[in-house]
Amino acid sequence: MPVVNKRKICVVLVDRANYGRLKPVMHSIAAHPSLELQVLAAGTMVLERFDQPVRIVRQDGFQVDGEIYIELEGSTPATMAKSVGFGVVEFASEFQRLKPDIVLLIGDRYEALSAAIAAAYMNLCVVHIQGGEVSGSIDESARHAMTKFAQFHFPSTRRSAEYIIRMGERPDTILGVGCPSSDIAREMDRRCSAELINSRGAGARIDVQQPFLLVIFHPTTTEFGGERVQMEELIAALEDVKEQTVLLWPNIDAGSDHVSKAIRAFRDRRRPAWLRTLINLPPEEYLKVLANTACAVGNSSSFVRDAGYFGTPVVLVGQRQAGRETDLHVTRVTPNKTEISQAIRQQLSHGRYKPSTLYGDGYVSQRIADGLATLNPYIQKRLHFIHDVATQPPALGSDLRPPTTDHRTLVSDH
Repeated sequence: MPVVNKRKICVVLVDRANYGRLKPVMHSIAAHPSLELQVLAAGTMVLERFDQPVRIVRQDGFQVDGEIYIELEGSTPATMAKSVGFGVVEFASEFQRLKPDIVLLIGDRYEALSAAIAAAYMNLCVVHIQGGEVSGSIDESARHAMTKFAQFHFPSTRRSAEYIIRMGERPDTILGVGCPSSDIAREMDRRCSAELINSRGAGARIDVQQPFLLVIFHPTTTEFGGERVQMEELIAALEDVKEQTVLLWPNIDAGSDHVSKAIRAFRDRRRPAWLRTLINLPPEEYLKVLANTACAVGNSSSFVRDAGYFGTPVVLVGQRQAGRETDLHVTRVTPNKTEISQAIRQQLSHGRYKPSTLYGDGYVSQRIADGLATLNPYIQKRLHFIHDVATQPPALGSDLRPPTTDHRTLVSDH
C-alpha cells in the first residue's frame, strides 16, 4: 500500500489553561488519519514552581517532542518582554528541528506570541484559536498580533469571527467557531470528590458537599504596581464573606509576585480556617471544581467561557477581562472590598444559571482537526478589507451574525 504523508501539526503549550483548552484538540489531531501530532511545551508548563504541568501532558498519553525554557524570573514588564525574545530564539530552533507543516496556537499569552513570530519568519503556516476577542491587559495586543501573523483562524464566538474579518482577514480563512474547552466540559463526569481538592495544596479542608468559592486572581499587566492592593481588597472581601474557599496561585505575568505576597502575608498573619491554596489542577479536575463551586471569584478567562457552560455564578473582578463577551452568569465589579463581597453574596443567593453555549457547543475539537486536514496552506498574507461584512458569504462553519451591542449575550443557538 502507498505510504500516506501525514500533515504535521505542531501544538504549542505555554501554561496550564492553555493545555486545558487544547487537550481535546490534541486528541482529535492524534486520532485523525491525515494528521500527525507534534507537541512543544514552554512557559510555565515546564517550571517546577508551577508543578510542571508538562508531566500531566505525558500522563494523558501524549508524546512531548520538546521542552523550552524561556521564562526570565522577576515577574516584571521587562522580564516579560525579554522572555518573548528568548521564546523567539528557542521556538525557531525547535521549528527548524521538527519541520512542522502547521503551527497551532491558542489564546493571547506572550509565550505563544513568540512562537507566532518565529513561525511567521520561518514561512510556516500558523493557525490561531481564540482570536478576535476583546479583553484587558497586554493580552489584548498579543492576541491581535497573533491574528495578524496567522494564516487561518478558529475564533470562539460569532462576534470574534466578525472582528477578525474587520481586522483585514479573509472570510474563507475562518475555519469555524467555538472554544474547544467546551468539549471537555460536555464529556466529563462532573462529580467532584473531597480528595480531588484536599489531597494537594495547603490550608483548610474543603467540604465539597457544602458551598465553596473558587478564587483565581492574575495581575493585569497594564496596571503594574497596583496588583497587591487589588489582591488585598479581594482577600478582605473573602474574609468578610467567610465561605470556605479554594484559591489557585496566580500565573507568571508581571506583578504575580506581588499578588502571591499578598496571599502569603494574609495566610501567615490571619491563618484563615476557611482558605485552601493550590498550585495547579489538571484540566478535567479544574473544570470539575469550576462546575461545582457555588461562585467563582477573580479574573480568570475560564470564569467567562468555561463557567458559562456549567452555569456557574461568577464575580469578575477588575479590568483583566474588560470587554470580553459574557453571558448572564457574570457580575462585573471593581477591585473594591465592598463591591466584591456584596456581589459574592448576591451570586450565592441567586444560585446556578442556565448553561450557556456562547463559547462552544461541546463539539469543537473535531471541527478544528478536520479544518487542519483540509485547509490549503499559504504563506504570503495581505490585508483583505471589505465594505460590508453582511454582504459577504459567511466563513466556513461560522454562521456569522451581526455584532451585538451588549456583551452580556444571551444563550446562543449553536
